[in-house]
Amino acid sequence: MSIPTFDLVIRNALVATASDTFAADIGVNGGRIVQLGSSLANGKREIDALGRVVTPGGVDAHCHLDQPMQAPVRMADGFDSGTRSAACGGTTTVIPFAAQAKGQSLRAAVDDYHRRAEGRAHVDYAFHLIVSDPTPQVLREELPALIAEGYTSFKVYMTYDDLKLDDGQILDVLDVARQHGAMAMIHAENADCIEWLTKKLEAAGRTAPRFHAHSRPMLVEREATHRAIALAELVDVPILIVHVSGRDAVEQIRWARGQGLKVFAETCPQYLFLTAEDLGIDNSYAGARCVCSPPPRDKGNQEVIWNGLADGLFTLFSSDHAPFDYDAPEGKKPGGEEAPFSHIPNGIPGLETRMPLLYSKGVLAGRITLNRFVELTATNPAKAYGLHPRKGSIAVGGDADLVIWDERPVTIRNDRLHHDVDYTPYEGMQLQAWPAFTLARGEVVWDGQAFHPRPGRGQFLRCGEPTILPLPRKSSI
Repeated sequence: MSIPTFDLVIRNALVATASDTFAADIGVNGGRIVQLGSSLANGKREIDALGRVVTPGGVDAHCHLDQPMQAPVRMADGFDSGTRSAACGGTTTVIPFAAQAKGQSLRAAVDDYHRRAEGRAHVDYAFHLIVSDPTPQVLREELPALIAEGYTSFKVYMTYDDLKLDDGQILDVLDVARQHGAMAMIHAENADCIEWLTKKLEAAGRTAPRFHAHSRPMLVEREATHRAIALAELVDVPILIVHVSGRDAVEQIRWARGQGLKVFAETCPQYLFLTAEDLGIDNSYAGARCVCSPPPRDKGNQEVIWNGLADGLFTLFSSDHAPFDYDAPEGKKPGGEEAPFSHIPNGIPGLETRMPLLYSKGVLAGRITLNRFVELTATNPAKAYGLHPRKGSIAVGGDADLVIWDERPVTIRNDRLHHDVDYTPYEGMQLQAWPAFTLARGEVVWDGQAFHPRPGRGQFLRCGEPTILPLPRKSSI
């Protein structure tokens, strides 16, 4: 009997990358892909893909895990349950946020986040930074040093009192990104407009969850997106506008592209599959489950987002997983009471469902190509945050992070998901695919029926300089 050549061989795969689709066997040694070809030699372990589609493991480049919150609010998912749910949904790399609190050093925030993650993750992870207090020390010392150490992306907010920066502070942070080759992510909503509208709604007694959408109409996203673009143009630096929700912001981004500006965009499942009606059509508190910012819009705006995914407007498709229990005093009912919309923790769970939703409703429904799916969910996130080609590809030398897809009817049920959140906003949705296997660096972490835990197997990844992605072609809305 011949000695096995590979640790693992995946046979009869229909390999899908961001650019190509082809039949091949995949040979893995030491957790990395070492050969692609037909009729490969034996492996110590073998998986027959039976001609099924095999894609790179997903890179969820926008998710929140065990992020420090103001009491009594607490996130339901830490690195254990969060990366467990990621793996069961086909995601093998996550990039959550080390969030600086005002008055805290950025370095202290990073050190604290490492303590929260260490020994708990089942899949690999990197960190973005959240810069909420850009003091001279942060701008001149801490942020440049952290970028050099592999924290090459950071997020700034134009809303939320405990996080927002003014325009001058944003310019300062963007200038650091330009000087040191980092990627700046911007949450674009106009805080003053939101505050004014919220006061008017509260004065009129309109505090049910559905009024969250009324306090954040599309114009507040449109204005802030335009302003973020202008600030980036002034500094001459690329930016990424995160969680774009609808037509108004899309129009601003298309305009910027027409001017040759390096403005990239991300969207999320909630803007394809939820609408403002999911926040409630009456004063029921159940709509709190879908309170997120920006809020879901309407069916017409869903089509705008789908068109942007298909034609190249969007560079990334992320979950923006923000895991708060619905029926808990540390979640959507702060202190155990139903709260006015302005006090409901913002965010919805979605790490595990992100890839199956887009594969089923995008690829299998004919809205996007299989290669575009790979680009949006794996390759582009890895490139944007300096992890490619180790992550986000199926290529010799890359990590053997792989998803073998099973195309079969699936109904989303929260009791079948693997996060620690007590609901999913997609309960009852009918899908046509789910991962049959998820492999993280050559190890099966999900086999279609069971999760194979190994807390601490996930490694922290130091990111390289982000790849400046080519701008998508121009197209009409």
